[in-house]
Amino acid sequence: MANETIARALTDILNLNRTSVKGYQEAAEEVKSADLKAKLSQFSQQRAGFVSDLEGFAKQYGIDAHDTNTESVVADAAAAVHRGWINIKAAITGQDDSSVLDAAETGEASALKTYETVLSSNDVPAGAKTVFQQQHDAILQAKNWLAMNKNK
Repeated sequence: MANETIARALTDILNLNRTSVKGYQEAAEEVKSADLKAKLSQFSQQRAGFVSDLEGFAKQYGIDAHDTNTESVVADAAAAVHRGWINIKAAITGQDDSSVLDAAETGEASALKTYETVLSSNDVPAGAKTVFQQQHDAILQAKNWLAMNKNK
């Protein structure tokens, strides 16, 4: 059961982070401020690092992390985040920097919910929970940064 749960959790969180990489890239292309472009690109690179770490973790557990058809307890939340990031380009095109940051913050709030669902599962091994918790905390920091900077 635990291996099935970790497989679902890893797949969902990997897909979420893959989508976040692209979302942040698109957001960085839309903002006008050079500082914001750099920070959003940094968040994209951070998420790419998460993907790399999680893919390595999946190999360690013998999990095919590329399977995007996995049924999951967090699939709805992950799908919502995925849709949010996919739609970010349409939502932010031609918008001011504050609107772009607001859209990214919304995406991060959804991502946090997905991580919290996984972290609350008793079937996720402690080693995996540690990785998920570290990534959750980094996403929370990003969300807080976005919230602080969207009205500057």
